[in-house]
Amino acid sequence: MLTAVIVGGGPAGLMAAEVLAQSGAAVTVYDQMPSMGRKLLMAGRGGLNLTHSEPLDRFLDRYGPARAWLEPAIRAFPPAALMQWAEGLGQPLFTGTSGRVFPKAMKASPLLRAWLARLSGLGVILRPRHRFLGWDAAGGMRFDAGEGTVTAHPDVAILAMGGASWPRLGSDGAWTALFPRDVGPLRPANCGFTVAWSDHLRSRFAGQPLKRIAVRFNDTVLRGEAMITAEGIEGGVIYALSSTLRDALDQARPVTIMVDLRPDLSPAALAARLAAPRRGQSLSTFLRKQAGLSPVAIGLVQEALHRDGGDPAALIQALPIRLEAARGIERAISTAGGLRQAALGPNFHLRDRPNLFAVGEMLDWEAPTGGYLLQACFSTGVAAAQAALSVFAVPAANLPAPP
Repeated sequence: MLTAVIVGGGPAGLMAAEVLAQSGAAVTVYDQMPSMGRKLLMAGRGGLNLTHSEPLDRFLDRYGPARAWLEPAIRAFPPAALMQWAEGLGQPLFTGTSGRVFPKAMKASPLLRAWLARLSGLGVILRPRHRFLGWDAAGGMRFDAGEGTVTAHPDVAILAMGGASWPRLGSDGAWTALFPRDVGPLRPANCGFTVAWSDHLRSRFAGQPLKRIAVRFNDTVLRGEAMITAEGIEGGVIYALSSTLRDALDQARPVTIMVDLRPDLSPAALAARLAAPRRGQSLSTFLRKQAGLSPVAIGLVQEALHRDGGDPAALIQALPIRLEAARGIERAISTAGGLRQAALGPNFHLRDRPNLFAVGEMLDWEAPTGGYLLQACFSTGVAAAQAALSVFAVPAANLPAPP
């Protein structure tokens, strides 16, 4: 019987375990945390955006320079297949108006429980609280089990140890020391940015959302929502620009984004509204009534006026916000960098180790939020497991279909 070790109990690792076990392999999953799927549970706090329903070619474009690398795996296990798999776990899904796909339960715990039960039924052994230490001189895989070291000698191994975002959930990036020449530096992706707010704005508006705004950086303009934090700014529209902003900050600091607080109004329409007499109203009241600004948007305009002066109408539709730095990787949603493509052969095996694979966020790719992150983790897990089976000429079984 083929024996397999998976290092990492997140989506990529557990999916690889399922594919292998379905085909009759004896699979053991090791994870350094007390339980499996901790980051998946964290993702579930926002509804568990599993994937996206947009056309596949457009979907694949979201991976930018990594598209060609990830495309075979995602085409082989595309969003439709992931949706079918989740429904086969008894988790009905729905597609939101944005095209994002979620479980109707809007959390990860029911799916994870059903998944772990399926894996148990397939004979998969779960070993929590086992930290991977690397290989011994004989090629054995060494794990710190807390009260001593254990060694495994599998036929095939799949590494699924994640990136370095939210390290308290298990993915701390320590594995990079095992591949010193093959790893692109781990950096924050889908992250927030620090802004030097005044004490007044920070104390009054931290935690307040900016809704229905547009953000421009260079020639890119995106609409969405953001959130003012005590440290700076984050949220969906900021995450969508984060790789570009992060790379710009690597070249020079600070960088400035321009925020349109009323992108639904033409400049002429806004100017006409603000041409009305104030009749003794405070600026705050006037901007609320005439421009329809929220308190936090008014606070931003007033801070800019106090700092730099200018015309309120112009600031409402081109409010400069200076970003000082990307927030730390420990608070980022995901990670850029990882094992470079040049270090891997087809289907994500290490070039000098045909029975050793790496999947998921360990690999050097990044994508925006919207379901693209989880999809690539699931798809690379499937691809690596199927490739591992082919090394040993074991036919790959189909994943369970919905009842």
